[in-house]
Amino acid sequence: MGIQRQCDGTRRRDFLKMGALGVGGLSLGQFLQLSQAGEIRAGAKAKSAIFINLPGGQTHIDTFDLKPDAPTEYRGEFNPISTNVAGIQICEHLPKLAGVMDQFVILRGVSHTLAAHQLGAEYVNTGNRPLPSLEFPSYGAVVTKEMPGEPDLPPFVSIPTTQQRPGYLGVQYAPLHTGSTPRAGQPYSVRGLALRSGLTVSDVERRTNLRKELDRTFAGLERDSTLLEGMDQFSRQAFDMISSPRSRRAFDVSQESPAFSQMFGDSPFGQSCLLATRLVESGVRFVSISTGGWDTHQNNWENLKTRLLPPFDQSLAALLEGLKQKGLLEETLVFVTGEFGRTPKINQERVGRDHYPRCMCMLMAGGGIQGGRVIGASDDKALAPLEKAMSPDDVAASFYHAMGIDHQKEYHTSTGRPVMIVRAGDVIPELFS
Repeated sequence: MGIQRQCDGTRRRDFLKMGALGVGGLSLGQFLQLSQAGEIRAGAKAKSAIFINLPGGQTHIDTFDLKPDAPTEYRGEFNPISTNVAGIQICEHLPKLAGVMDQFVILRGVSHTLAAHQLGAEYVNTGNRPLPSLEFPSYGAVVTKEMPGEPDLPPFVSIPTTQQRPGYLGVQYAPLHTGSTPRAGQPYSVRGLALRSGLTVSDVERRTNLRKELDRTFAGLERDSTLLEGMDQFSRQAFDMISSPRSRRAFDVSQESPAFSQMFGDSPFGQSCLLATRLVESGVRFVSISTGGWDTHQNNWENLKTRLLPPFDQSLAALLEGLKQKGLLEETLVFVTGEFGRTPKINQERVGRDHYPRCMCMLMAGGGIQGGRVIGASDDKALAPLEKAMSPDDVAASFYHAMGIDHQKEYHTSTGRPVMIVRAGDVIPELFS
């Protein structure tokens, strides 16, 4: 998948790169979780989460919040169609999602004030309004800390990269980036989990034993190095993953039946969604998928109907249906968002829509959330929330509630500063009623 460059020049590429930690040249360590179990709310249904990020900012008024009766300078070129839930309509170019509307919730009238890509992305990926003095941990980092998984599986995987960062929690809560997306019908492996060039598990074990001998030899020189202690723990967990057939199988989408795989289509986003279903089925706690190109300042409708909406429609509908078929939807929370919406008033000169954080849509499904509903509303031109606005902080509080994590729990930064997981949000009660 190519790197997407937004209008402000921001590159959407890895924020964290693999480092060489010396386990036979296979560097997994910095992606492995070292935390103890957190405090999880009893009765929570969600055991894992899939976060779908739409870098660039998806247009709300042309997808899930159409205004067919608005003046022509607002409403755009698309028409609404009915879904399989009476009274709910979405864009005509989302027919497959219309057919599974009963499985997800549309949050309309989510609102904030950060119209720059980077700031908006930081906000929706953490649920906290950015501060210059503090980098907040993302959803994936918090889930990794609070809900440790099996030692032979990465707890947090991004496909192919992500804007989800560990923030002040530290690199041990960073994701494992796949760096690529699967291709339909082909075996798929991730660098560091696959044993290449004839390398065997026995080879890795011998190199690991050699490293242990060197560690013992030089231990006295670095008694106070917490970094080396962490690297030693990383290396042990990396070896657990490399030597685990289950970990390698989890990433191999070619193991799925042709009938199941075909639902997802051949697009990179579709194959990423297919991989996400395998990962959560295998026990991975948090999967982040990024699919960019939504910064539609120019040729908005042409880009949407020919390039963006068809694979988005097929892939997301297949993800929901696939999780349902595997019996995983009730215990997997799915969250879809861009960093903001687009201007309801059309930029006639460029035939597009510009950045617009005052009003946007988000989608949630699974994890005990009852689908087939619209929560919140915007005004008659999709300019602002009709009544009470929902903030990214409120959505974050609701996400953590579904995961059984107390969003008001305090962490501490490296300097001892106490910080709540979500500083300013409240759970949206309608999501759980």
